[in-house]
Amino acid sequence: MPTLLALPFPAIDPVIVAVGPFAIRWYALSYIAGLILGWQMAMWLARKPGAQATQEQIDGFLIWATLGVVLGGRLGYVLFYNPLHYLYNPGEIIAIWSGGMSFHGGMLGVILAMYLYCRRSGLSLFAFADIIACVAPIGLFFGRIANFINGELWGRVAPDVAWAMVFPTGGPEPRHPSQLYQAAMEGLILFLLVNLVRMNSDAMKKPGTLCGLFLVGYGTARIIGEFFRQPDQQIGYIFGVTTMGQWLSLPMVLLGLWLMARAHRSTKVS
Repeated sequence: MPTLLALPFPAIDPVIVAVGPFAIRWYALSYIAGLILGWQMAMWLARKPGAQATQEQIDGFLIWATLGVVLGGRLGYVLFYNPLHYLYNPGEIIAIWSGGMSFHGGMLGVILAMYLYCRRSGLSLFAFADIIACVAPIGLFFGRIANFINGELWGRVAPDVAWAMVFPTGGPEPRHPSQLYQAAMEGLILFLLVNLVRMNSDAMKKPGTLCGLFLVGYGTARIIGEFFRQPDQQIGYIFGVTTMGQWLSLPMVLLGLWLMARAHRSTKVS
């Protein structure tokens, strides 16, 4: 039975407005808000002295970023989280509206998009990635808030936590609102961390520093957040205690540390 301390889950309709068969959902709006606000901030950063990308180049990357997030996010979910299901049901791979997106897949999609775009535009990949790292937490914040509104990706059972919630699809037990934890860590705190380092150091003159910091920060936040989040049902725990999200985040932390060390060495040598 749910504890008396459990908070009621706010009854927010996942559909903002529906006209016939067409519906606008909070989840879709979160992607749009994250991309547009991130794009606007990146345009603002491109106006600063010493910026290594122009506003036109930032503007041109928006469609590339969108494709990287959506296609990479969906393929990442298919390959990382439910490959057997989609192997036998390939027609469902394109059914993004039914749910199933992976941040790690979206990140790989954006990295590929950045590589191709920078190569085509003659931009420094790491300098451009530093700009994207400053704005990426905005999209992460809105994505986690949308997860909460949808009542999905809820946390582990927490009967003794005063702010635990009973989610509509999570059974009768009160659970951690882990979506909000992740919104705070992966969104707000990571945004402040990366941008405070940008504003209070010469990190922008050391290409790779900020994108490395973003990878370390996100990977660490995700590993911590997974201790409060219920693992995906079709996967469960790995080795009894860890989750797929933690294993996918570990290489991010290692890559981020390498990028920051590389940036420091390159600047020291020059």
